[in-house]
Amino acid sequence: MTTRITTTDRTATTTTDRTSTGSPHPSPPAGTTLPSPSTAVTDDTGTGTGSPPATASAVPDRTEAVEADAVDGAGTGGRRFRRAPRTRRRGLAPGKRLPASRLIGPALFLALWAVASAAGQLDPGAIPAPWTVLKTTGRLWTDGTLPTDVLTSLERAGYGFVFGLTAGVLLALTSGLSRVGEALIDGTVQLNRAIPTLGLIPLFILWLGIGETFKIAIIAIVVYIPIYLNLHSALSGIDHRFVELAEVQGLSRLRFVREIVIPGALPGFFVGLRLGVTGSWLSLVVLEQINATSGLGYMMFQAQNYGRTDIILVGLLIYGIFGLVSDSAVRLIERKVLSWRRTLSS
Repeated sequence: MTTRITTTDRTATTTTDRTSTGSPHPSPPAGTTLPSPSTAVTDDTGTGTGSPPATASAVPDRTEAVEADAVDGAGTGGRRFRRAPRTRRRGLAPGKRLPASRLIGPALFLALWAVASAAGQLDPGAIPAPWTVLKTTGRLWTDGTLPTDVLTSLERAGYGFVFGLTAGVLLALTSGLSRVGEALIDGTVQLNRAIPTLGLIPLFILWLGIGETFKIAIIAIVVYIPIYLNLHSALSGIDHRFVELAEVQGLSRLRFVREIVIPGALPGFFVGLRLGVTGSWLSLVVLEQINATSGLGYMMFQAQNYGRTDIILVGLLIYGIFGLVSDSAVRLIERKVLSWRRTLSS
């Protein structure tokens, strides 16, 4: 007895004859021709075409054809594909930094001042023209008066700033990293902040005399308050999860301060540093008018007695230049130190 089994798959149709004798390789009946696997090809409809497999690969894939037509601008069937218009996203960032951007405002102010003076809109006795102030500056510099006053003012502001910076950082670290330190220091600093610093001048004169010491002490107080407030606020604002991470990692107190506290508090510290630098110049102009024999404030006080507004404007412009230069220097240091931050200003 002969059993005929026909197996059809996607690629070929193979006919195998099995005999009842169980021979593993039976011979086909006489006159029967088996199809060759290389020539028996079945298409998608299940009927053999007799074509070799190479003809199937000659037909391009439908996806590739659509992509090619889309590139050429025409789809299958003559239909044209229209590219979706690209929506241009509007940038929300301020954009690139303008070169010398901080000088644009002062330059515009000087230009308006010069135009108003040339047009006769300003009283020369009250507000001299810029060229008059420039001539006065050259004369004072040639006489040797201005260099001496500038150096004296820089020395006073420098000493006061260094003492104030040191006191502000140490007090902020002690108060920000210790509950006991916060209980002892923070309330006292807040009380000192509420008292007008210039109102302490008479008391400091009685304590320290009317020399240079009380001037430097007042400048130090003006400087340390903003540094303490901003640094203490930055320390208090450090995420507690970083503290927990440091505890899990087993960091020591010193490594915790160096690797977590300092990087996290640097942005607030630089804000306080900028305010402290500006505060040193603001307090200096007042202090140099009290029992002083040199300095920009003393020069301006003497000019007031003689009605020399041009000399007063010279002193004010020099104070402004010192403040702008020092603030720009702190900003430059901040940008270098905090280069790892991605902010709007960067």
